[in-house]
Amino acid sequence: MTIIEIGSITIQLNRKAIKNLHISVLPPDGRVRASVPEYMTDVAMRMAVIRRIPWIKKQQNKFVKQPRQSEREMVNGECHYLWGRCYRLNVVAHIGKQEAKLNRGRLHLYVNPMVTAEQKMLVLTTYYRNVLKKRISDLLPLWENKIGVDVAAWGVKKMKTKWGSCNTQAKRIWLNLELAKKPLECLEYILVHELVHLLERNHNDRFKAHMDKLLPDWLERKALLNGLPLNYDNWL
Repeated sequence: MTIIEIGSITIQLNRKAIKNLHISVLPPDGRVRASVPEYMTDVAMRMAVIRRIPWIKKQQNKFVKQPRQSEREMVNGECHYLWGRCYRLNVVAHIGKQEAKLNRGRLHLYVNPMVTAEQKMLVLTTYYRNVLKKRISDLLPLWENKIGVDVAAWGVKKMKTKWGSCNTQAKRIWLNLELAKKPLECLEYILVHELVHLLERNHNDRFKAHMDKLLPDWLERKALLNGLPLNYDNWL
């Protein structure tokens, strides 16, 4: 990976065996990454990036203005999100298995006495991972059947710059752990998005046509997801 600067913009360059240059402005801080065809000269690449500078700055400005949650202290009464809804945290000193449970409109965190905020967060993260995996396992076969594709493997992990990813050759998809906090329609949008990549690798007109047919409101779901507050430390 090569780092270049064009004006005030720092860009990470990756040369690949692709046909067209692709520029991405990545959350949470507007980092710029460019995938550049191997045949493209440095001069041609720089000219292409310069033409996109107004668009790049516009995207970066969106990230600057995007709201962020305050830092989580993992104390009673603190707000934590699950499927787009805010639940107040109830920390319960507990000897035995540490776990989180949703009950009567509150998120109960059963932890051993004297644990740190970081340890409490790890317990909550395990809960998020489990509920997200359960929801994916329910949705995945329905959409595989509807789209006409089969996934060889899937998983959940922390991802700093993507909501999901798809390895089209291995037929493997990954979904961002942060999706457990977002409305269910956002999870479904990302899942369908990654599955459609098994039909069309690129974000071209064919890809968009599949999305329009399968999930007619996908653009609204995308806007909803990208407009929600970022986690206080950028990602969960």
